[in-house]
Amino acid sequence: MPEPLSNRLDATLQFNANALRLRSERQALLAANIANADTPNYKAVDFDFAKALNDANAASSKGAHAGKPATLYRQPAQPSLDGNSVEMDAERAQFADNTVRYEAALRFLNGQIKTLLEALRT
Repeated sequence: MPEPLSNRLDATLQFNANALRLRSERQALLAANIANADTPNYKAVDFDFAKALNDANAASSKGAHAGKPATLYRQPAQPSLDGNSVEMDAERAQFADNTVRYEAALRFLNGQIKTLLEALRT
């Protein structure tokens, strides 16, 4: 028996909601890294987005709420004398990439919602 349409719609919307939430959390981490670029002994952090999204989607499919993704310390290509591991060029690139992906996910979700609303109106 085919899966009900409402289940598929819910799964699709939940996937995009998880992706937006995780992109937002990642943006906050990257912003904190950039803000602490001159803080001695500050360790830059990030998380594996793909793993976090898979974990969040698995939790959602079981009806559970996904927790915060596990943060990982970045390994700098070149250690600094003050123990700070923020590499500004890399952080800025990651920040810009995450921003573009967040905006794309938001546009995609908005498009899905508009399509659903149009389908409901007809």
